[in-house]
Amino acid sequence: MTVFYLVRHGETVWHSENRYAGTTDVSMTPLGYEQAERLGRWAAMSKPNVVYSSDLSRAIATAEPAATNLGTETVVDARLREVDFGRAEGLTRIDMSRNFPDELAAFMANPATSPLPNGELGSVAVERAVGALVEIAAARPEDSVLVVMHTTLMRLLLCHMLGVSLDKYRTIFPEVINAAITEVRFDGKDWALVKFNAPSE
Repeated sequence: MTVFYLVRHGETVWHSENRYAGTTDVSMTPLGYEQAERLGRWAAMSKPNVVYSSDLSRAIATAEPAATNLGTETVVDARLREVDFGRAEGLTRIDMSRNFPDELAAFMANPATSPLPNGELGSVAVERAVGALVEIAAARPEDSVLVVMHTTLMRLLLCHMLGVSLDKYRTIFPEVINAAITEVRFDGKDWALVKFNAPSE
């Protein structure tokens, strides 16, 4: 059985304004780097076998202290990057309500199946990310794996793993805390959620 520790990257400069980052490469705040160091200390104690990351810089920077403390390199996989929010990237909810109110309303009602303009379907994001996790599990069937990724992608993945409609990701998992630990296990067939949003310290 493969144990995955899924972690959202540290706080970014768009966090306080609630701007949708998506695939935009947004840098972290000083607090975000502190959260990454905290995750690194957790990794030194918990000793996962390997560290994977999205290819976006905020995820890589969050993973680096953990990889350093484990004496390994971060394995970067673009399939673990955040959902693409299309024209909404860089915008706040207020901005979207002015620019494309009908599309925003549809997204709020069904966020996985009614993406924001030019955005990525939830099912497409899940397909690419699950493919990455299944490959990792096949290569490391008895290992524990730290995976640094993103909030929307993680919530979609958890819905998929639990057999819940992807459109419910915002209500079932309203928040993913930066640098917190979400543990899931995969036996090659079924997924099990062990913990969610557990503090890394």
